[in-house]
Amino acid sequence: MDMRSQRRLRGLSLNRLIPNILTILALCAGVTAMRFGLQGGWEAAVIAIVVAAVLDGLDGRIARALGATSRFGAELDSLSDFVAFGVAPAFLVYLWSLQALGGFGWALSLLFAVCCALRLARFNTALDSGEPEPGWAKKFFVGVPAPVGGLLVLIPLIVGLETESDVFASPVINGLAIVGIAALMVSRIPTIALKQAKVPARYVGFVLLGVGAFAAFLISKPWVTLTVSAVVYLASIPYAVALDRRLERTHPHAPFETVETEESGPSKDD
Repeated sequence: MDMRSQRRLRGLSLNRLIPNILTILALCAGVTAMRFGLQGGWEAAVIAIVVAAVLDGLDGRIARALGATSRFGAELDSLSDFVAFGVAPAFLVYLWSLQALGGFGWALSLLFAVCCALRLARFNTALDSGEPEPGWAKKFFVGVPAPVGGLLVLIPLIVGLETESDVFASPVINGLAIVGIAALMVSRIPTIALKQAKVPARYVGFVLLGVGAFAAFLISKPWVTLTVSAVVYLASIPYAVALDRRLERTHPHAPFETVETEESGPSKDD
């Protein structure tokens, strides 16, 4: 091994690898969800997608906290998101319900995966362009983020697990869900970006208590908790649209800042 290789290996800090390790684990969780789906393990498949979403939410934030953001990490994160929240959920929905429609059901699954890819490509392009946008625009994502879309499209499956009803395995219900969520992912509709929310000091305790309660419900009643969370999120979209229009109307000359990616800082996708 030459001295140049030795210097390169010594320069790799474990701390700087942690975000990429989390991204790889999220990718593995998404692929594993497909394996569980092939075996009919629907509960385990959904849990694997949830784990992927949690890991995806951590990797970018840890990267920024450690000062380990990189273009490599951003590209790896996008590829992981495509598999874990585009390919895997579409595959699960096909196995769960849409295969009853034959080729048409497969086409709907492909549509979802393609829309996820287009969404990620759009934001990678926005990152490269560095086009400025109003400062208040950071309060919103443009369209539904890929991890959220991957979970939303599984809601009929999740409700079916909770109710043990075959109604939610209906190809009609799942077909409408997959088309609707795919459209939201590639749309220009503003959605709330909680990463920019600021919590007043007097409410920090209540927020932490709420997070603890959410975690407790997620563990004890996972399917109900995920379903309620999805309904609340979808209900927040009209509010986000109204708030975006109000801010645009009341702050027409707001200072412009460099655009960032959807779930990310300047160089790491969440």
